[in-house]
Amino acid sequence: MHIIDYCNENEVLMMKLVNTTPDVLKHQIKDAIAKAIETYRKDYPNEKSYFSRKRVLTFEKMVNLLLSMQGGSLNKELYDAGIDVTASAFVQQRNKLSWTIFEDVFENFNAQCNDAKKYKGYRVFAIDGTCVNMARNPKSDSFMQNASNPNGYNQLHVNPLYDVLNKTYQHCIIQPQPKMDEVGCLAFFLSWYDFKEKTLIVADRGYESYNTFAHFLEHPNVDFLIRVKQDRGAMREIGKLPMTELDVDVSMTITTTQTKADKENGYILVQTRKNENKTYSDKTRAGRFDFPTPYPMKFRVVRVLLDTGEYETLATSLPRSFTPAEIKELYHARWGIETSFRELKYGIGLVNLHGKKDDFVKQEIYSAMTMMNFCNRIVNEIVIQQKQENIHEYKVNMKMAMYLCRQFFRTKNADSKKLIKDISKYVEPVRPGRRDTRNIKAKSFVGFVYRVSA
Repeated sequence: MHIIDYCNENEVLMMKLVNTTPDVLKHQIKDAIAKAIETYRKDYPNEKSYFSRKRVLTFEKMVNLLLSMQGGSLNKELYDAGIDVTASAFVQQRNKLSWTIFEDVFENFNAQCNDAKKYKGYRVFAIDGTCVNMARNPKSDSFMQNASNPNGYNQLHVNPLYDVLNKTYQHCIIQPQPKMDEVGCLAFFLSWYDFKEKTLIVADRGYESYNTFAHFLEHPNVDFLIRVKQDRGAMREIGKLPMTELDVDVSMTITTTQTKADKENGYILVQTRKNENKTYSDKTRAGRFDFPTPYPMKFRVVRVLLDTGEYETLATSLPRSFTPAEIKELYHARWGIETSFRELKYGIGLVNLHGKKDDFVKQEIYSAMTMMNFCNRIVNEIVIQQKQENIHEYKVNMKMAMYLCRQFFRTKNADSKKLIKDISKYVEPVRPGRRDTRNIKAKSFVGFVYRVSA
């Protein structure tokens, strides 16, 4: 973990001599935008007429503007960007942009960057989901109703892979909240993306399943570390283990049939929905298993004692070179994705959306993740000399850093040295081991007419 130290103007600011300077990163985003636009025009030749006329809001300017937007009203955002058009004109041009362009910018930018921090040769990813609240729109796929909210509301579910060491989002799937499928997203990541480096994916109990483990076991270059149930509802072989600290291998064979031979062999039955075209009751207990059975599997179970006196049970495919203490710390590093969601919503400003349509919101989600990656890649490389008399170590104030990085991105010929110096002025102490719970309430969508002026 990088240590951000406090300094004043008379102290020396250092930046690591790597190819991740602010100027280089800015150029990489611009290149990612150009590639995404070129790909879109090739894939959709019938839409070549879009942005063909000489306009104030060009294709590139629209993408750049959406990437750098903050939480103000549309009129304020356009004024701050120095673009003299009406909000209506902006929305008309925005309708011509596919959200997939912003997904491509996000992926292209990541492909150009070298997020080099690893643990024992592993890239360490966390996976989890979060909801993005939207303006109410009953015609949208994201609209849902329940007993507690009969009027209904709109949400999109964001499922990213997050690099906990480099603090960057790597891949993402966005779903309407009524159709969310976090486990299915993880399976898609494993099947779609080529993990060329040794990779560890960390997840909480929501991802526990035989099907998930099997998907990992089919990818020898990708290991898993997943918290599992340990009492009621625990996997059969895990439920048999004594409630004490341990580190053991468990073996089992999965089947989707229930023959006499399956029972005699002690196979574990996974009930699946045999007919995909059939409509099943919501009360039907059935899971998924995507591989031919019988399917043998073997993984490691580590149970550790927490400071609270409770036990935590973790299933993993990591080799024995990783000790139980290291596995415990790696799982706790998963919390980085939770704090990143908070920064994404409140630091970048994803709670202040500028559109009602699902596609508009997807544009802003990918834009926010791209900009957050841009900010964190800059901050990760800043080293500040720490004063010995300080009680605490200091880190960069991320909310202010994100604002400064976004202004740097938006400003032509901006001074990168000044950016580093400005970021270093805004620091906050690191207070590890804090236990007091904070009463933080989730913030709902902020109405378009109730935005602050600043």
